[in-house]
Amino acid sequence: MTGTKKVLAALLTTSIGLAAFTGCGSSTPAQSETTDQVDQSSATSETTASTAETSAAEEPSEEVTINFWHHYSAQSPENDTLTNVLIPEFEKENPGITVNAVSHEWADLHEKILISAQSDTLPDVARLDSAWVPEFEKMGILQPLDETMTDFTDVSDGLLESAMSTARVGDHYYGLALNTNTKILFYNAEAFADAGIEAPKTMDEFVEDAKLLSGTNANGQQVWGYDEPALAGWNLCPFIWSMGGSITNDEQTKATGYINSKETVAAIQMLKDLYDAGAITGWNSGDIPMTDGFGTGRYMMLLEGPWKISEMAGSYPDFNYKTAEVPAGDGGSVSVLGGEDIAMLSDANKEASWKFIKFMTGEFAQEEMAKCGQIPVNKEALESDTVKNADFAPFLEAITTAKSRPTVSCWTDMDSELSVAVSDVMNGNKTAQQAMDDLAAEFDEMLAEE
Repeated sequence: MTGTKKVLAALLTTSIGLAAFTGCGSSTPAQSETTDQVDQSSATSETTASTAETSAAEEPSEEVTINFWHHYSAQSPENDTLTNVLIPEFEKENPGITVNAVSHEWADLHEKILISAQSDTLPDVARLDSAWVPEFEKMGILQPLDETMTDFTDVSDGLLESAMSTARVGDHYYGLALNTNTKILFYNAEAFADAGIEAPKTMDEFVEDAKLLSGTNANGQQVWGYDEPALAGWNLCPFIWSMGGSITNDEQTKATGYINSKETVAAIQMLKDLYDAGAITGWNSGDIPMTDGFGTGRYMMLLEGPWKISEMAGSYPDFNYKTAEVPAGDGGSVSVLGGEDIAMLSDANKEASWKFIKFMTGEFAQEEMAKCGQIPVNKEALESDTVKNADFAPFLEAITTAKSRPTVSCWTDMDSELSVAVSDVMNGNKTAQQAMDDLAAEFDEMLAEE
C-alpha cells in the first residue's frame, strides 16, 4: 500500500465510524382506525387528512440537496442522459429533493473520495467502480444498506445476482449494482475480409492475426493489429485468465505461484513479443485514442465493452466492424467482469439518498442508460425492447464466464503495481519472469495486511 493511502487508511480507521440509523421504506399510507361509527363524509375527511399526514412524513421535512459523484465522462451520452433526462425526472417525482451531480474522471474520482474522507466532505451518493468497494468498505466510509434500509431486499431482488455480488463484502451489502459489463473482441471486418481471415478463435490465432494485419496502409501510415490503452488488471486479465494464469489463489490470500506462474508469465511475454513486433500499441503517451484509431483503420482489433457500440455509432457510423468472443487459450475464453455500483457514503441525507439510489437502479433509469451502451442490472429493464435491440447479446454471453478482479481492499494498489511491472517488461527493463516474481513478493505483503 502506498504511503499516502496507508496514512488515509489509518486516519479513517480511527476517525470514521458507521452511524447507526433506522431504514425508511416506501410503504403505502394506512388509513386511520376509529372505534365509533362516523358518517361517510367525515370518514373521507379523516382518511384524506391521515393520508396527507403520512405522505408528508415520507417527504423530506425541508428542501434537501444530495451530492452525487460519478465518473460518466463529462461529454459522454451517459452524462447527457443523467443531466437532461434522469435527474429532472427524479426531481419531478420527488419534490423537495435536488440532485447536484458532479462528473470526475475515473482515477480522479477514486482519489477525491480518499481525500474527502479525510476532510469529512464525502458526497451523499457515488457511482463506484465495483473494484473499489472492498477498499472503501475497509475504510469505513460506505453505509451497509442491507442493515439500514428496510426495503433493501425488495429492491435488490429485482437486480441481477451476479452484479449484486460486487457490492457485497463479508455478510453485508454496501451498495446496489448499477450496471454490469465485460469486454469482447471488436475487429475491422473489411481488413479481415481483405486478408482472407476470420476473427481469431484462439490466442495463437490472435497473435498470428495481429502480426499479419500490422504494417503500413495505402497512405503510408503505420497500422497495428491490436490496441490496448493501458496495462492494468482490467486490460491484462482477459489474457492472463484465458491462457490459464491467475493473479492470486482462490482464497485471495497468496500471489506467489499464481501471478508468477508459467501461464501468467506466458501471457505477459506474448504481449511483449507483439509489442516488439510492432503489432500492438496504445498505452504510450501520444498514441492514437482507441475509438479514433479503430474508426480510421489504424487499429485492427480491440477488447472493449458495450459502450464502444454507441461511441462508434456516434463518431464513425459507417465503419464496418464485427465482434467475437475473447480468443481462447488453455483457460478457455475468459473476459473480465466489470461494472459499477451505486453507494451511500454519507448518512446526512439518507432518506433522499436512498430514494435516488433506488431510482437509478429502477426500470426507467436503467432502460434510459441502456440507450447509451450501459448494460442494465434491473431484471425488468433487461426484458425491454430497448435492451433486446441494443446488441448486448455477445456481452451477456461473455458475462457468463467472465471473472472479477480480486475483491480485496488493497486491489487498487495491487493494480497500480501490476501496471508498473508490466510496463517494465514492455520497456525491456525486466524479463516477464523477473517482473512477475518481484510482483508476487509485493502482492504477498499487501495481501498479508488484509
